[in-house]
Amino acid sequence: MQIRDLPYSDPGDPDVRSGPRFLFWLGRSQLTGQLKSLSWGLLHHCAIAGLPLAVGLAVQAVIDDSGRDLVVAGVLLVALGVLIAVGDTMLHRTAVTNWITAAARVQQLLARRTAELGSALTRRVAAGEVVAVSTGDVEKIGWFVEALSRFLAALTALVLICVGLVLYLPSLGVLVAIATPVLALAVLPLLPRATRRADLQREKAGRATELASDTVAGLRVLRGIGGEELFLERYRRASQEVRKAAVRSARMWALISAIQVFLPGVLLISLVWYGATLARDGRIDVGQLVTVYSAATLMLFPLRNVEEIAMAYSFSRPSAQRAVRVLSLRRSSHAPSADATVPRGDLYDPVTGLMAPQGLFTAVVCGDPDEAGRLAERLGGHAEPDDASGPVPSVLLGGVPLDELPLETARSAVLVQDKDPVLLSGTLRELMDVPSSGNVTAEDALAAARCGDVLDALSQASVDADGEPMNTRITERGRSLSGGQRQRLALARSLVTDPEALVLDEPTSAVDSHTEARVAAGIEQLRRGRTTVAFASSPLLLDLADRVVLLRGGTVVAAGTHRELLRHEPLYRAVVTRETEDEAVAPAAQDGLTAADGLRPALAVEEIEERA
Repeated sequence: MQIRDLPYSDPGDPDVRSGPRFLFWLGRSQLTGQLKSLSWGLLHHCAIAGLPLAVGLAVQAVIDDSGRDLVVAGVLLVALGVLIAVGDTMLHRTAVTNWITAAARVQQLLARRTAELGSALTRRVAAGEVVAVSTGDVEKIGWFVEALSRFLAALTALVLICVGLVLYLPSLGVLVAIATPVLALAVLPLLPRATRRADLQREKAGRATELASDTVAGLRVLRGIGGEELFLERYRRASQEVRKAAVRSARMWALISAIQVFLPGVLLISLVWYGATLARDGRIDVGQLVTVYSAATLMLFPLRNVEEIAMAYSFSRPSAQRAVRVLSLRRSSHAPSADATVPRGDLYDPVTGLMAPQGLFTAVVCGDPDEAGRLAERLGGHAEPDDASGPVPSVLLGGVPLDELPLETARSAVLVQDKDPVLLSGTLRELMDVPSSGNVTAEDALAAARCGDVLDALSQASVDADGEPMNTRITERGRSLSGGQRQRLALARSLVTDPEALVLDEPTSAVDSHTEARVAAGIEQLRRGRTTVAFASSPLLLDLADRVVLLRGGTVVAAGTHRELLRHEPLYRAVVTRETEDEAVAPAAQDGLTAADGLRPALAVEEIEERA
């Protein structure tokens, strides 16, 4: 795999049993790239290992006053220089390719898992952890994969050099062969502690950054209550903790660096002292001493790869463990079938007993907003984690479990719009350019969501759009729009997709009563004959629904029309009209109750909230 061939058509099925197993799978998946890097690394290190022999021949040729041997040594040095240059260039090229392709593979795996789980991902893993894995952790994992082949090449070169020195000059070669493993393993006991200190520093830095972000985001409120100094003092303390953690981490890495300089220095001094003694006694030639000394000096270069792989593994192992924690999550315990046909029929949740008949507008009333949000996500196929009793049953569409459908088919069958939809930056035309059935135009969707005032505002917002609202750019998350405008644009985006079943969680919570009535009528008219489920408690929307379902304690307790439930269900009336418990217990005059009577208390509350 070359960088130009990215992204992968299929990043593969990773081994997520543990972090080390995932790293091993990742390296094995790039076996071709690893072999290329290993081959060029061997060429590079072996060419370097040949330099002492050529230098020794040159020195001995000068001592022996042999011109022919000096020419041979010069030619050998030139050839080795060319091989070193070629090997180093190609080693760097292949190693960086391994790094980038490994990081890209992990990024694709994370993106695939995120798209598969959807909003259910953040219920199982913190959103900050997902971001950390897809940014910093990906780089550390790629670093280990990149360093692995260079380490293997360096290790092979070290073994060859030690064996060669023992055969070439046993008296000094044995000393080098014994000292090499000591140099390679000396800092390993310190690496875990250094890694823990570095992780603690990053953790404290992350908390300080989060505190700073929260302070900046809430600066207007903090100034209103005079809390700037309080939060500033908190940030000062957090930044000092980061500084102390950074100093402790730097001290450990400084100790490791000192050992890496001190021990090789001891080896070279010992080698020179012992070799000079042997040369003075005539037991070895000066050229042999120069050869062994040069080889020992050049061995320090491949030794760095041994230390690097230890550091890379220490940093990448916890990163791989965090990646495994995300990648091990599954959409469901069922294997999806190969059938890509979008099923048709009733939408049914076996957990709560909720039934949304095909082609009807079903409203769901639930007193617990969190419970309503979880049910909305489950209706969209975002399965919850298994509980103590076993897997949570899947929602059925036309009798077919959504978990058993391919992900793309399930997403096109049921669309869920949560209560806090996100608008990405771009033009309004780009916002509405989403996968759809083609049966609903953007103009019809915007009209149904009653976005006329939004279009007027956008047409005046940008001179570059030439008065065309569809060409006006929307800022990130729609920050330039009000909450009601953002909600209606998101609703129009959902309507234009025209899915088989549309689930809306509080689609009109951010608009006033007058706009709410018009939006509810637009949804009912545009989605007529299509399955629609809306979680709401507003009488204006409930009165337009074909069927209203009341949930309490995670179970359906009543179903019917809005007016029927107002007359016969005190619990429903308490939720919709905002009655107190005492008022709900008192029997209402059901015979004389009209739909308008059920609407007035809620409308009064909406009007008061809007004025506020």
